[in-house]
Amino acid sequence: MIKSLASIKAPIESELKIFEQRFRESMRSKVPLLDKITYYIVQRKGKQIRPMFVFFCAKVCKDTTDSTYTAASFIELLHTASLVHDDVVDDAFERRGVFTVNALWKNKIAVLVGDYFLSQGLLLSIEKQEFRLLEIISRAVKALSEGELLQIEKARRLDIDEQVYYDIIRKKTASLIAAACSAGAASVTDDEAVIEKMRLFGENIGVAFQIRDDLFDFGTDDVGKPLGIDIKEKKLTLPLIYALNHAQRSDRLRIINNVKRHSNKPEKVKEVIEFVRASGGLEYARQVMLDYRQAAFDLLESFPHNEARVALRDLVIFVTERKK
Repeated sequence: MIKSLASIKAPIESELKIFEQRFRESMRSKVPLLDKITYYIVQRKGKQIRPMFVFFCAKVCKDTTDSTYTAASFIELLHTASLVHDDVVDDAFERRGVFTVNALWKNKIAVLVGDYFLSQGLLLSIEKQEFRLLEIISRAVKALSEGELLQIEKARRLDIDEQVYYDIIRKKTASLIAAACSAGAASVTDDEAVIEKMRLFGENIGVAFQIRDDLFDFGTDDVGKPLGIDIKEKKLTLPLIYALNHAQRSDRLRIINNVKRHSNKPEKVKEVIEFVRASGGLEYARQVMLDYRQAAFDLLESFPHNEARVALRDLVIFVTERKK
């Protein structure tokens, strides 16, 4: 049974309220245009999954401290910056049915706004003298950039195999969730073995999370993400990689040609989707997702049993079984 997000976050409800206030304060600026844009972003904030990972991971290890709030704010600032920059890179004008910053204020302003959020996070950690946190987040930023560039490079040639795919998503998607989990642990303990275990836990969840997102591209659920958008952007996702690896040469060449040269044609995108569905690619990807999730559960169960550990497991189930 999948619990609602409201019931999952109940054990950290008071922490999240304090966090939201601190996060809003961290985004304020004396520049009217910037303040207007940050207000627009805050009013349309998402589920705050990553700050929830920070608080739960801290509570699994010990209990929240002032450092935990700093970690949660920095993670959310980085996540917001990455979304704003991603929309520029992807030339996207909507995200889940809402206009993006670059759609309303153009690319130049969007890039600067993303830079502002990142710099605010850096300053926040320095002001609080949270240098271990700064190291964790800096490594995540580096990985995010590498993952995005690796994906762009491989998309040009469409030569991604499964290992390259995992390398991309570990850097591009999983690194931020891994940072959230390790930062939560680092905010309450100096035990590097514990911090690393939480990082690995988050990395496994991040990979599973991305594979779940891949599956949306071939499904029918209304998730705020248009069907076939990854194909249109020439991204080779796990279901498609599996389908290509198990296809006859003529079919493989035809589908690659569709993605490479005809991804702007709805009938060609539909052909790719049907090819993947018929290949068993969706079933394969879902099983891989469940394997990564189980690896995360195995790591989580090595921690002492408490309310936070139960809620963290429920959160993992929520993000990997979500419908949108």
